[in-house]
Amino acid sequence: MKQNLLGLEDLSADQIKNILSHAAEMKKIVLSDCKKIPNLQGKTVVNLFYENSTRTRTSFELAAKYMGANATNISSSGSSVAKGESLIDTAETLDSMGTDILVMRHSMSGAPNVIAPLIKASVVNAGDGMHEHPTQALLDMLTMIEHKGGIEGLKVAIIGDVYHSRVVRSNVYGLTKLGAEVTLGGPATLMPKDIDKMGVRVFNNVQEAIVDADVVMALRIQLERQKKGLFPSVREYFRFFGVDQSRLKLAKPDAIVMHPGPVNRGVELSSSVIDGDRSVITQQVTSGVAVRMAVMDMLIHGGF
Repeated sequence: MKQNLLGLEDLSADQIKNILSHAAEMKKIVLSDCKKIPNLQGKTVVNLFYENSTRTRTSFELAAKYMGANATNISSSGSSVAKGESLIDTAETLDSMGTDILVMRHSMSGAPNVIAPLIKASVVNAGDGMHEHPTQALLDMLTMIEHKGGIEGLKVAIIGDVYHSRVVRSNVYGLTKLGAEVTLGGPATLMPKDIDKMGVRVFNNVQEAIVDADVVMALRIQLERQKKGLFPSVREYFRFFGVDQSRLKLAKPDAIVMHPGPVNRGVELSSSVIDGDRSVITQQVTSGVAVRMAVMDMLIHGGF
């Protein structure tokens, strides 16, 4: 029976650990001089992206190619979607072409869950609306493990636009299952009601969220939120909620700084923090290829 990766909410702690363990092995391939293994030889991976993406789409494509698969990218603007074809029709058409793994990003929360039961291919959620982004959370956790030795007992402070962030939801599911303490900080207008029921501590004061953190993760602010009045200006946002060197000093001395990217410099993080020796943002990108290799390999060869 085929398996999908639709989110971390439905995975057990052991399943998450299995993926991360396999990803650590795959990262050795990514960092090697010969980035080629035959694990997906003869398989076809289709990246179906209804939203713009550089990091995620490219890393899925490279992950597939490093394992010998045929990889194809499809964007909604360059496909029959632009002619009015429905999501279900598009997915079923691609499935009929012999697709083995369908990687999907969509602006509608739950879109991958709708498609998964209808097709033979395994579906990987590459981000759906404000719901989940499981491979981003997995690569974040892999990066934390590499720098901190494990997840259990870590204090992870996540700062920014929590309300609209699918990255937060996947990270909260994954981190809490593996024993981390998660604090969230950001404007009240960008904080979901009742999110504390997910087992996190919520602060509208960034300083309180960051105190004694092992990991400080800033979230991307979508600048169009300002037009909706959710925060007064970019300058004001950075003044009250941006992570600079003075706020970072409130975290532990060996705390690492993360960001899912792309970063708005001087908005979520100061340039000195982005380029500082505690930033692991570029390492997250490398971890992303390894995690996506592990996920696709496991989906084809027995699951999690």
